[in-house]
Amino acid sequence: MSVSSATSPWPALPADAWTATRETLHRWTQIVGKTRLALSPMLNHWWQVPLYVTPRGLSTGPMPYAAGSCEVVFDFRQHTLRVHTCAGRSLEMELYPRSVADFYRHYRALLREAGIAVRLWPVPVEVEDVTPFAEDQHHNAYDAAAVGRFWDVMLSVDRLLHEFRARFTGKCSPVHFFWGSFDMAVTRFSGRPAPPHPGGLPHLADWVTRESYSAEQIAAGWWPGGNGQEAAFYSYAYPGLPELATAKIQPAEAFYSSEMGEFFLPYEAARMATDPQQAVLDFLQSTYAAAADLAHWDRAALERP
Repeated sequence: MSVSSATSPWPALPADAWTATRETLHRWTQIVGKTRLALSPMLNHWWQVPLYVTPRGLSTGPMPYAAGSCEVVFDFRQHTLRVHTCAGRSLEMELYPRSVADFYRHYRALLREAGIAVRLWPVPVEVEDVTPFAEDQHHNAYDAAAVGRFWDVMLSVDRLLHEFRARFTGKCSPVHFFWGSFDMAVTRFSGRPAPPHPGGLPHLADWVTRESYSAEQIAAGWWPGGNGQEAAFYSYAYPGLPELATAKIQPAEAFYSSEMGEFFLPYEAARMATDPQQAVLDFLQSTYAAAADLAHWDRAALERP
């Protein structure tokens, strides 16, 4: 497989231009993410399940298994998936247009060859189409160039979310990629408990959601679009704060959706800004400040001067 070359740190990424690839890749990341879920010990807010941005793609990070430690890596430059073990095994499969069923079968074979025994729940979550992985022949696209552009954005977003995270000294999540919702996120916490979340997310048990939102929080991140919506940066508070609808935030292109209960900055507006990095940081900071002030967070104790 030829190597994809980096283009712009903020390339165009119209949602309709890679729908089939995005939906296929979403399920592939769920298959790998469920491996981490199955092997890793439980952490608060499900922090043991996301994938992490690396200079090559997305990684599970180290996972315990019977013989020690292993890792699974999506390499979006060489377009391969690799399985590494502490015993020195390194196995790989190419990423190309192939069905979810074929990917799942080949991936399970790699795990067996590497000596990694794991039981996976073989059904996607947080999507409307829950065809089991082993039966899914209709999600079968892989546009390497589109995945490369997606990856270029992820690298830029990861850098900015880490910079934003560094400003906070209270409890804060890692910057991570959630394969269920297929987005990048970082979450800040006030230190206070939150009321039980009402649940209702598609094909996700309510008890799972309630663990995610068990503490008062302000989350922000980036979503690559789908279901008729374009890619966007987002920010929201839990519990929700309807008063945020009138908050003054930056940049001018950002807005509050009363329907979603979230702030949004369209990705296209951010990338076309004179300084995209500053536009995104202004959005993250101003939306956080608006929510933290309304929720009466002790900002002096939680933020780095």
